[in-house]
Amino acid sequence: MAYQLQEINRRIQNDVTEFLAECDENYAQRVSLAADKILSNLEASPIVLLSGPSGSGKTTTAMKIAEELQRRGVNTHAVAMDNYFKTTNPKTAPRTPEGALDFESPLCLDMELLDRHFTALTQGEEILIPKYEFIRQMRNDSKGTPLRLGKNEIVVFEGIHALNDSIAGRHPEATKLYISARSNINEGSVLRFKGTWMRLTRRAVRDYNFRGTGVEDTLDMWANVRRGEKLYISPFKNKADIIFDSSLPYEVSVMKHYALPLLEAVPEENVRREELLELIDAFQFFQPIDPELVDKSSLLREFPAAVLTTTHEELEFTN
Repeated sequence: MAYQLQEINRRIQNDVTEFLAECDENYAQRVSLAADKILSNLEASPIVLLSGPSGSGKTTTAMKIAEELQRRGVNTHAVAMDNYFKTTNPKTAPRTPEGALDFESPLCLDMELLDRHFTALTQGEEILIPKYEFIRQMRNDSKGTPLRLGKNEIVVFEGIHALNDSIAGRHPEATKLYISARSNINEGSVLRFKGTWMRLTRRAVRDYNFRGTGVEDTLDMWANVRRGEKLYISPFKNKADIIFDSSLPYEVSVMKHYALPLLEAVPEENVRREELLELIDAFQFFQPIDPELVDKSSLLREFPAAVLTTTHEELEFTN
């Protein structure tokens, strides 16, 4: 799917408030369809597996689905699979071709523990959701959270490897969702903004706001993130019951307020400068939107903090 630049700019100029509301409503309808699928499968499994690449909006979408199911009277829990990372052992941890620790690899996850927890939850038993401390690169089970599912309760496990055969393959009865910002933006037949650029922009702004990571570091990591997608995430997307597009037509026009200053500050000697300049140039085609106009419940709350004054505590799940 692709959006048309001319239509985006026309809607912004004519009635930006109506345009924003319509885009958010379309996203809400996708959430509702996902909730329909989950409920239709509840008798088979209370487990929902939500996968997607970095910057796809998994965290907020998992919370939105949980809110929609709560609205329908179904108690729902959201769990970040990042908490199932194994404590990093430099001697045995997977490595990139360049020799760095490969945190995109599914081998970083404790697949056996996930398998046991899925089975236990399905059988009505209590589990202890672990807590992974990224700064220390270790799992701290003493800070774990207990969880037991009651009748007609659901748990959404979200993470980049949720549809991996080592997870979903052991539990084919679970509801499986795949989410990504998949839509390009064209001007006629000319590509103006890639869907992958939007995910990079989301990641860069979020890393800067919530993780204290500069754009240069995000750019350095991005090549391995993309490599990991191709190796470990995309091959499993067709196993999903629903493929969910999280792109918002108005997003580039909002994010340019936050992304452009960060991108333009990257030193000229950066090895990814050529692609960076191409991305910076692409923003010029879009009419800007005042971030203050964005609804507080927008998907964008997962990314630039200044848009929606989201706190770190609200973003408990940020993978």
